[in-house]
Amino acid sequence: MTGAQAAGVSSVSEAIPEIAPGRAAAAGRVVAARGSVLDVAFPPGELPAIREALAVEWEDGAPLIAEVQQHLDPQVVRAVALQGSAGLRRGTRVRRLGLPVTVPVGRPLLGRLLNVLGETTDGGAALDPALERRPIHGPAPPLERRSAAIERFHTGMKSIDLLAPLAQGGKAGMFGGAGVGKTVLIMELIRTTVERHAGISVFCGIGERSREGHELLTELTASGVLARTALVFGQMNEPPGARWRTGLAALAVAEHFRDRERQSVLLLIDNVYRLVQAGAEVSGLLGRLPSRVGYQPTLADEVSELEERIASVAGTAITSIQAVYVPADDFSDPAVAEIFSHLDSSIVLSREMASEGMYPAVDPLASSSSLLDPRVVGERHFRTAQEVRRAIAHYRELQEVIALLGMEELSTADRTAVKRARLLMRFLTQPFMVTEAFTGLAGRSVEIEATLAGCEAILAGEADGWAESSLYMVGDFSEAREREAKAHGLAKST
Repeated sequence: MTGAQAAGVSSVSEAIPEIAPGRAAAAGRVVAARGSVLDVAFPPGELPAIREALAVEWEDGAPLIAEVQQHLDPQVVRAVALQGSAGLRRGTRVRRLGLPVTVPVGRPLLGRLLNVLGETTDGGAALDPALERRPIHGPAPPLERRSAAIERFHTGMKSIDLLAPLAQGGKAGMFGGAGVGKTVLIMELIRTTVERHAGISVFCGIGERSREGHELLTELTASGVLARTALVFGQMNEPPGARWRTGLAALAVAEHFRDRERQSVLLLIDNVYRLVQAGAEVSGLLGRLPSRVGYQPTLADEVSELEERIASVAGTAITSIQAVYVPADDFSDPAVAEIFSHLDSSIVLSREMASEGMYPAVDPLASSSSLLDPRVVGERHFRTAQEVRRAIAHYRELQEVIALLGMEELSTADRTAVKRARLLMRFLTQPFMVTEAFTGLAGRSVEIEATLAGCEAILAGEADGWAESSLYMVGDFSEAREREAKAHGLAKST
């Protein structure tokens, strides 16, 4: 632990006396400022290290914090500001801080909303200055410390638990374009984690709109789970440097709970693609030549730096679920492909299903998981998932024929297969607790055993004569049976 951490400083700039006791911190001068990028000259022999934090002492109150990114020559560094730099002048004094950017960690952060520097932005009381701090940069856990055991992480969402099961200490991505329900799923997962797993959640909002952050804070407060959730935001109106480092700041908070408090953590990130976008902006400001499709040449390194630190260690884990925006619904985009390569589970959200009201709009054919193996989930789960996929795939193959010629032209076996596939797709829909105010439907959380039993009953033909609406937006199969019986009784009485 660094001296700054032991001292529990409340801000980066306060750490200077502890970092370098007995000597004055080296001072430099701003020699150029272009937006968020600063060139700073230091005396000979005092060049700060890459990723060291700098404090720019300007007239606008608190020091402006920047992070060193390049050494231009033996005396000049190029740094990226993590706060707004409008009005900064050449010649402004800059202090070395001798350590990377740090954030406060620990239980006092639960229920609070922070920025990339660990400052509270929720209008509440300031954090205790004696709180321990942790650098946002750190190594990934070594392989010998990682847990080899695979334990499933149950979400209570039928489509995810059945077709793309998640792992404790694993990484899952929710891929989709704009407006297909990524943020709603993230909010439901926060609630599920606190209620089902009695764990701690860390929410990381990268490039979020102010409205989205306010709605999330209001929802978590109303649902009573804010007390076990820490929120770290890098808002859309903040400089690219702040958005670029928000993911690492949230990860440092999560690592403290895993390593020091021995608690499993759910790290939710919305949206990882915006982290890549912020990195591309920073790369352009630093003058680096762009790579494929205009992305930064350091794309793979930046994604790996975040993803490889998410792991299970000696019985405690950071489980991460990340929303990934897919530009123009193009899954071959280099950024999307790079993020995909680090994931254990991929949950693909379908715009077509969302337009039909099939929520959660999880595409049963495109979604996948490395855990969907009979040796991990069991033979019954694996077989049922494969049969569900096979039935829905067959239905999609027949959709063009149905559109052109109608259901009457299909064989009896195909008509039965289409009916069961449509029932399965509706059974995999589910009302959420976070949408109760909008839909009027009470949220449901379904155990995997109930999901398997329901899918097996539909595949066996038990619901062949039912109305499709009986299975739409229900919990388990018994609820669908009750709805069908009620509808059938009403029809008989009329």
